[in-house]
Amino acid sequence: MNGQAGTSRILNPIDFGKPGRQAGHLQLPPDPSTGSPGVRVPIVSIANGTGPTVLISGGNHGDEYEGQLAALRLIRDIEPAQVEGRIIVVPILSTEASRANTRLWPSGANFNRSFPGNPDGPPIEQLAYFLSTVLFPAADIVIDMHSAGRVGWIVPCSHMCVPRDRAQRKAMLEAMEAWNSNFHFFYTSDGNYLPNEAERQGKIVVTTELGGSTRVPVAVQDMSWNGLTNVLRHFGVLEGKVVTRASLGLPPATLVDCRFDDGKVGAVGSGLFDNIIAPASGLFEVMVEPGSPVTEGQPVGRIWSHEDPTRPPLELRSPFTGYLMGLRTLPVVEQGQSLALIGRQIERSSLLAEA
Repeated sequence: MNGQAGTSRILNPIDFGKPGRQAGHLQLPPDPSTGSPGVRVPIVSIANGTGPTVLISGGNHGDEYEGQLAALRLIRDIEPAQVEGRIIVVPILSTEASRANTRLWPSGANFNRSFPGNPDGPPIEQLAYFLSTVLFPAADIVIDMHSAGRVGWIVPCSHMCVPRDRAQRKAMLEAMEAWNSNFHFFYTSDGNYLPNEAERQGKIVVTTELGGSTRVPVAVQDMSWNGLTNVLRHFGVLEGKVVTRASLGLPPATLVDCRFDDGKVGAVGSGLFDNIIAPASGLFEVMVEPGSPVTEGQPVGRIWSHEDPTRPPLELRSPFTGYLMGLRTLPVVEQGQSLALIGRQIERSSLLAEA
């Protein structure tokens, strides 16, 4: 999808040059295809002083609630006097999908595949265009919080795409590590995702996968909040001392390479769990917990037949040695669905040295 030259039709109530706290809603135009009168997307600016600008977004997919909750708490708990610079928060990008507990918009479109957007396209592309042409240019740092949503679970962590510019890559790596999760992983820069567009514009981009499924554990919500605020302290935008894994008495995090669709690891497809594809429909039994090391050929799950209880289950094996980072959690699966996210461990020095 290509961005088009033009002016955004979205009404924005925020004056980005104004200090203090401002709150309102981005007003999208009506959508004739769905009958929607025009989606309202909440937006808040908290500004004070002359530091950098951080754009924070949650709810890129509607059923990713961990980041939405952390962003809403940030809006409530942070006062302008605690800020040196500017924090722009869009806590629930896909508002209608969030209310409906669906990943996609009512039109069936995926917001995170809509960039850089189109000012003359449907509302979902117009919102992507607004981010690409208004919010990203205003920001120095972009934080976009995801999870696996209601159908899956990914080891709670921060992650990042891998820019070709080494200075940008190093700055993103250090910001990602400030989340202090046990794992971090890396994904493609060659997509039409929100983080990809921000990265192409030279921004320092930090993203997350904060678990998923239908319940947000207290420990995950704590990690979402502590990680988000620590990254803001890392950039000097939020007052307070930066916490490191070393200061917490923790070992270095494990770095995992999950760059599949740009040819780095060699998996197939472009879905969330595309290392292993369901060869048949049935009931998916998980055999390895996410976050566990796996070896090439090791069974990580199996599919039992709905139709024939005497049929042996189909074993699903890891295509290589690495870590199982995430799984589809709904037991009912259809042939062709993606089921697992596996990546190889990578050294920090190797990542920084890549051409």
